[in-house]
Amino acid sequence: LAAFGADLARARPGWLGYLSTTGVYGDRQGGWVDEDSATDASGPRGLARIEAEAGWRELAEGAGLALHIFRLAGIYGPGRGPFEKVRNGTARRIVKPGQVFSRIHVADIVQVLLASIEAPRAGAIYNLCDDDPAPPQDVIAHAAELLGMPVPPEIPFDRAEMTPMARSFYADSKRVRNDRIKDELGIGLLYPDYRSGLRALLRDEAG
Repeated sequence: LAAFGADLARARPGWLGYLSTTGVYGDRQGGWVDEDSATDASGPRGLARIEAEAGWRELAEGAGLALHIFRLAGIYGPGRGPFEKVRNGTARRIVKPGQVFSRIHVADIVQVLLASIEAPRAGAIYNLCDDDPAPPQDVIAHAAELLGMPVPPEIPFDRAEMTPMARSFYADSKRVRNDRIKDELGIGLLYPDYRSGLRALLRDEAG
């Protein structure tokens, strides 16, 4: 944005998209948020994203550009899933009571972006996530079951050895609504929950 904002303004694209994060909503202790919820991040990454969103809005308003902001939940997909860690024995089921994450398959991100390009709506904000916010330990357990391997034991969060970066992800717990991508863009999720997404990844791996 700092390096190319002026060039973007001169180019005047008919559609402009910024991929942000649901981390801008901060911690809601497992409660629900939608696109109209306040951005209430407290961590440095979430605050940086709020600042970045504001910068893109300033550019779009000043140049009259059709900006769209996409707030992405945790991304998974080919090469970015839990199977490798389960196979090599590094997967951990860290349990923090009440903790839930929303997630989104990369193929669903792509279809939302394409739908928005086909139907621009200047100033729109969209949450990109599936229909099933879930505890992270459940995802690892399901991946192990699909592989026919033992489910890793639970590790209490307060006893888990984690990097500061990994631990910071557990600071926020929220459930993210995705009604707007369905209502405005007509999206039918390819992978509405992690179970369907993981099954598809395993099928793709098998060829």
